[in-house]
Amino acid sequence: MAHAVVKVNQSIIQQMQNTYQSNILPKTPPHAHFSAKVNGCTITAYQSGKVVFQGNEAEKEASRWGKAETNDKKKKNKTNRSLPAFLNDSHMGSDEAGTGDYFGPITVACVFATKKQQELLRELGVRDSKTLSDDTIRSVMKDVLLTDIVFSSVVLDNPRYNQLKSKGWSQVKMKAWMHHHAIQNVRKKLGNSSFEGTVVDQFCEPSTFHKAVRETGEQSFDDLTFMTKAESYSTPVAAASMLARYRFLQEIDRISEKVGFSIQKGASNIVDKQIARLIKQKGTGYLDQIAKTHFANTQKGKKLL
Repeated sequence: MAHAVVKVNQSIIQQMQNTYQSNILPKTPPHAHFSAKVNGCTITAYQSGKVVFQGNEAEKEASRWGKAETNDKKKKNKTNRSLPAFLNDSHMGSDEAGTGDYFGPITVACVFATKKQQELLRELGVRDSKTLSDDTIRSVMKDVLLTDIVFSSVVLDNPRYNQLKSKGWSQVKMKAWMHHHAIQNVRKKLGNSSFEGTVVDQFCEPSTFHKAVRETGEQSFDDLTFMTKAESYSTPVAAASMLARYRFLQEIDRISEKVGFSIQKGASNIVDKQIARLIKQKGTGYLDQIAKTHFANTQKGKKLL
């Protein structure tokens, strides 16, 4: 059985616990924060900061949270050898932001860029958003949005997010639905213009993605390429990851202005304190307007009152 291990801080472990909330297993191993099972992969987060992923999708799931130590080097080399040939040609890429943050929406962006436009994007500083500070992303994206790239960004605000969650939608279904619409928007803008492919930064199995889109009443595109860490290989995906983060930051700024103080990103204990403060000032119901209320942070914030 393949396995992978990542070393993360406690803030990331909290984000992971919130992300896997609906997949948490009833029994928690000794010295562990939680254990969950997603798409056949068992995830166990230990108090030491080590998170162990076991199963056929271990490396892929672990890559969402950091650089993994893995026992499946052959599989990794095979993946690198099978990179799509169109990555240096005209293509589009999509990515998302905000999924592990208690406050604020989920944002998805899709970017199309020709080979020449990709060179310009790299010169402007486009790269994987996870390696850049929020201030750098804000600065670079202001320049990027002045170029002639074709893009679309989709924002799922918190009231709608919580409504869909109450209807049984998982985050995977929401993200698939959003990626589909962002890609669809860009394809409509391109019209008859040709492109070589579409890369989606992989967050679930392709079959799960297509099934989720169909369940929303849409017809999923059958020519998508799914890649883990796609932003490391595709400039359009890197640009999409930055654009999605940029839109998310704009929404966090808007929420901060609305509540009268700087909203904390992520899902740390600082977030719990801000939840308690907001409940005291505006009532529990107000959280539905600005937060993903199914996260464990909601109950932690209430306990602080």
